[in-house]
Amino acid sequence: MPDMIKGDKEFENIPSIRNKALRINLNENIYGTFAEIGAGQETVRNFFRAGGASGTIAKTMSAYDKDFSDAIYGEELDGRYVTESRLKKMLNHEINLIEERIVREKHPEKLFFAYANTVATIDFAKKYKGHGWLGIRYQTKPDEAYSEIVLHIRFHENDAVAQQITLGILGVNLIYGAYYKYDQPRKLLRYLYDHIDKDKIEIDTINFSGPKFEEVDNRLMSLQLIKNGMTDAVMFGPDGNNILPARILYKKNILALRGSFRPVTKVNIDMYEKSYEMFLKENRVEKDRTEVIFEITLSNLRAEGEIDEEDFMDRARLLCSLGHTVMISNFQEYYKLVEYFSRYTKMRLGLAMGVNNLVDIFDEKYYRHLSGGILEAFGKLFFKDLKVYLYPMRDPETGEYTTSENLKVHPRMKELYKFFKYNGKVVDIEDFNENILNIFSREVLSMIENNEPGWEEMLPQGVGEIIHAKNLFSCQDDFKTSVAEE
Repeated sequence: MPDMIKGDKEFENIPSIRNKALRINLNENIYGTFAEIGAGQETVRNFFRAGGASGTIAKTMSAYDKDFSDAIYGEELDGRYVTESRLKKMLNHEINLIEERIVREKHPEKLFFAYANTVATIDFAKKYKGHGWLGIRYQTKPDEAYSEIVLHIRFHENDAVAQQITLGILGVNLIYGAYYKYDQPRKLLRYLYDHIDKDKIEIDTINFSGPKFEEVDNRLMSLQLIKNGMTDAVMFGPDGNNILPARILYKKNILALRGSFRPVTKVNIDMYEKSYEMFLKENRVEKDRTEVIFEITLSNLRAEGEIDEEDFMDRARLLCSLGHTVMISNFQEYYKLVEYFSRYTKMRLGLAMGVNNLVDIFDEKYYRHLSGGILEAFGKLFFKDLKVYLYPMRDPETGEYTTSENLKVHPRMKELYKFFKYNGKVVDIEDFNENILNIFSREVLSMIENNEPGWEEMLPQGVGEIIHAKNLFSCQDDFKTSVAEE
């Protein structure tokens, strides 16, 4: 029988969910427990139905009742159950139990695992579609420390049963990938969607840890989520780990700064500091309930049609070194960014930007795909309690400043701009540093790449040293050499 017939198209032969579960079941060493709360026990059901489950399943349980759950896993300080903290406690508890009850001396070749999920499916009113955490802690050798994969999902289906089925498939994909694709984490990530349409479920956070993933940078894994179309935005903190956007943004005042940050300059930091001061003076804005987000769009990460991951990491390292929270998004237009924030908060929002960015917002070409055109976009952008903090631009030839008072938009947009300006939606950053307005990221980058002197003074304190020490942005190592010579 021929493998190919004339006219066949190339396609990836993906194992069925039953075959994935069966392969694990037939492995005499893979052995563990399942703990599922909130959406039935759909993952373990796939293993039972595949056959041979007794060779894999030591125990399965579902502590739906909150008092039972607290008695088994301990109480949460915040009283919530669909959290990363709860998932971690479930994994800890189940791994400790299997280590305690399955004697290693009797089963020296066993590879233990614990799979867990805690989820909330769609409510009866269909107002909240639901979300959840799932993860696996496991080993690939009997004597090795445990590795772990933890991820957060958001449901997009409108039926609870459909959500349960999707979760069950995702769980099997995760367990299968953990064992058979741990050496290829990017493929592991893609294979999580085997037999799942991407519009059914969104993975917006994933973290790898343990000996099998020592070389994995979770920030790069965040980037893969967007590249693969698994989510529209990811966030990570100064420590380099991915963080759940909902946890950071929920019921918060948000000030966002969009840029390429290639590299981050004194202008970027001055824009942040001055807009932040102004934002905190607004009504109903409290410092302890305010988050500042440095956002990079996917379009800013592209170089010659592909995303330059090394370049991305360079920017990420610098922003993290300054203690900032970074967001990577697939939102080319600002109104989409505001819509995203509005998922999580009804508090005040602020956008800090330069003159050129604001002029671009009033360019109709970006909104031709919308049935309502620019008016629809602006309805979404300014409908919420949003204010734009505008950083000025200085003409290098005349020395004149361009501000909200004299910037020029297309004549057709002039009256529309006036409307937002006079209603206080656009305000000028006035207390800016005049001495740094001649600094542009692209010029700094060119100086770094061409090994020209003097660019260090254009960057925030300590950033130049990091660029030299780690050879970021193709920086030559002359700096370290000269320091050593001195």
